[in-house]
Amino acid sequence: MNTKNITEAAAIVRRNVKTLQRWDRDGILKARRTKTNRRYYTKEQIDDFLGIESPKPANKRIFVYLRVSSHNQRPDLGNQRHVLVEYCKAKNIKTAEYVEEIKGGLNFTRPKFALIMDAIENNEVSMLIVAHKDRLCRFGFEWFKRHCDRHQCKLVVLDTKKMSPEQEMVQDLMTIVHCFSARLYGLRNYHKTLKEALKK
Repeated sequence: MNTKNITEAAAIVRRNVKTLQRWDRDGILKARRTKTNRRYYTKEQIDDFLGIESPKPANKRIFVYLRVSSHNQRPDLGNQRHVLVEYCKAKNIKTAEYVEEIKGGLNFTRPKFALIMDAIENNEVSMLIVAHKDRLCRFGFEWFKRHCDRHQCKLVVLDTKKMSPEQEMVQDLMTIVHCFSARLYGLRNYHKTLKEALKK
């Protein structure tokens, strides 16, 4: 995505940086923010503000994301694909890219999942389709939906309950319990170490 920092944007619209900062506060030309809270602007934003008609974007991608947690659940991928293919046929979606991944729903570093999220952030995706919301992620679904909305990507969830294996949910819950148990154990050790250090 073509972006400009506030200094570059100010030069393009022929105003000073303080004016753009005020416009941002007043909602005249809203800036986006980096992870370090710095203002930036997209080329589309600036062109729209200046009344410049941007060239029509190339056809955006449509992703169909399928996921299971383990190789033992691989047959569930086939079930998901069958339902999703039928949906795409019914909606006359012919250019969908089917992406399968065998990773846990609590794992946000899934390589294929991350590539899709990056493509959405780059405004390259018009639609993301999943059989059930926990196929996308076990927790934090609303955040990812907001991420899609912000980048003009329609998130379609068929909400097919049978596409959510119960065995996988049990495994995820056990992982959560194990994680918090380990943290609690580590916290106890930390307190013990702190007490010993204070005695010295």
